[in-house]
Amino acid sequence: GKVTRTEGVYIPPFKLARMLDEVTDKKSEQYQRLTWDALRKSINGLVNKVNIANIKDIAPEIIGENLIRGKGLFCRSIMKSQMASPAFSHVYAALVAVINTKFPEIGELLLKRIILQFKRSYRRNDKPICTAACKFIAHFVNQQLEHELIALEILALLLENPSADSVELAVGFVKEVGATLLDVSPKGLHSVFERFRGILHEGEIDKRVQFMIEGLFAVRKTNFEDFKAVLPELDLVELDDQITHELSLQDKVDAQTGLDVFRFDPNFEESEKRYDEIRKEILGESEEEEDDDDDDSGEEASGEDGESSEEEGEAPAGAVAPDQINDMTETDLVNLRRTIYLTIMSALDFEEAGHKLMKISIPPGKESELSSMIIECCSQERTFIKYYGLLAQRFCYINRVYQDCFIEAFFQQYETIHRLETNKLRNVAKLFAHLLETDGIPWSVLGIIKITEEDTTSSSRIFIKILFQDLAEELGLKKLNERLREPAAVSVGWFDGVFPRDLPKNTRFSINFFTSIGLGGLTDDLREHLKNLPKTIMERPAAIPDQKAAKADEGEDSYSYSYSYSYSSYSGSYYSDSYSDSESKRRDEK
Repeated sequence: GKVTRTEGVYIPPFKLARMLDEVTDKKSEQYQRLTWDALRKSINGLVNKVNIANIKDIAPEIIGENLIRGKGLFCRSIMKSQMASPAFSHVYAALVAVINTKFPEIGELLLKRIILQFKRSYRRNDKPICTAACKFIAHFVNQQLEHELIALEILALLLENPSADSVELAVGFVKEVGATLLDVSPKGLHSVFERFRGILHEGEIDKRVQFMIEGLFAVRKTNFEDFKAVLPELDLVELDDQITHELSLQDKVDAQTGLDVFRFDPNFEESEKRYDEIRKEILGESEEEEDDDDDDSGEEASGEDGESSEEEGEAPAGAVAPDQINDMTETDLVNLRRTIYLTIMSALDFEEAGHKLMKISIPPGKESELSSMIIECCSQERTFIKYYGLLAQRFCYINRVYQDCFIEAFFQQYETIHRLETNKLRNVAKLFAHLLETDGIPWSVLGIIKITEEDTTSSSRIFIKILFQDLAEELGLKKLNERLREPAAVSVGWFDGVFPRDLPKNTRFSINFFTSIGLGGLTDDLREHLKNLPKTIMERPAAIPDQKAAKADEGEDSYSYSYSYSYSSYSGSYYSDSYSDSESKRRDEK
């Protein structure tokens, strides 16, 4: 009974260790309560010690504690320390950013609690707590733990009904987060400053606050040089590893305060063993590397051998395990797709989206994920939005690798076009039409298209129809005709499938198709070819003896007559002229 109430009571470390040794049943509630108290004190001690100089050493030590069991303790400790020392907000945010890469649920829980704290303090007009919460949220945005939209939401709330305190709070918030917003959402930051300008012109707030706004405009002119988003010493997380949470002020969040108090766990030992495995997986690689460095500190050659073995893939077992897990679950690929999708959907215009996407370090060989995500996002819209076409065009211009990705995507989309609904099909066709109009991809991709009855389906014909109609609308029929008749393209046969001349049946089908979609002007050459085809066939047997030539002539005459009849649907005058010519010949013979 003595050892059950330890929470909140100071127990010297030696006494706590002795009490733990005295408990023989490690499944008992007493033992679990003692370990809970030890965990709380350990986390509090580590959080209180952290600073810019030692954060790289403190982060692994915190991960060494059971953060799954003590995530509520960790969040509470971080919030208390930040509230007591708001000047260290950037350090605590950097520490949470490191933890978030391994335990994103902890980062999300802390964000929910901070947002809840901001909303409560704002409603209660508690300025000190509200200021500290705003500062913490600003550094979360700087570390890309939280999406920048939360910053814009907070600024909109503070400046909606401006008072001296709310404007002062907004000015301080913009100074903290302005450098990040300038980089990722310049238009959003511009609208915020326009609101500040309007407040200045209204002149209804205190002179002191007006001077603060003017000072903020001066800071903006320097592009926030004195207010860096992230200090180099605190930039500890690679962009690929960072997980960004999307929470809003409008969301109903649960602080999960029950995680802050002790609860008996019937599977305590299994939970501890499971976390030991996770800890070894996360820290095992670095620990083994440190051991190797200690053992081989005096031998440079052995260090070189170690590096070469890592390059050849012969790394220690502890280092290989995490990579194997990532490859098997494709976690990195899922995170990459999510980052690309969120970036595309959150940008205000294609230039901002292109700028953000270029900052994402896409692994070599995964560039196709970008092109496929742009196409997928475009196909999901109700109508075609030119934003996607301009974004795809920008990447085709920037790098040949992305152009090749879109070329490959064109082939894949055309081969599987029957799987798309009509609306998706229309958007995809308009996207590729835009790329062709702007020469984002070469026109040689049209070589895959064969307009014949056997090689097309209803879906592919709709795709080709929308593609060419959009090309004609943007380029004009004359310019489109010129592009399709370029000698260099015709000589290598780029458009032989679009305008087939191999069989009369296929030629007629292509003419019929383009005429039905209102682009009959593109088939003038095909019509001429079809008209002259009987003469071409008649000229071929010129070197054959007279008797055979006569028979051949009879055959060609009959072919000419039947051929002109089938062509009458396109030119009735041609049929009537050929028919009258043949009649006059027969009369002359008689």
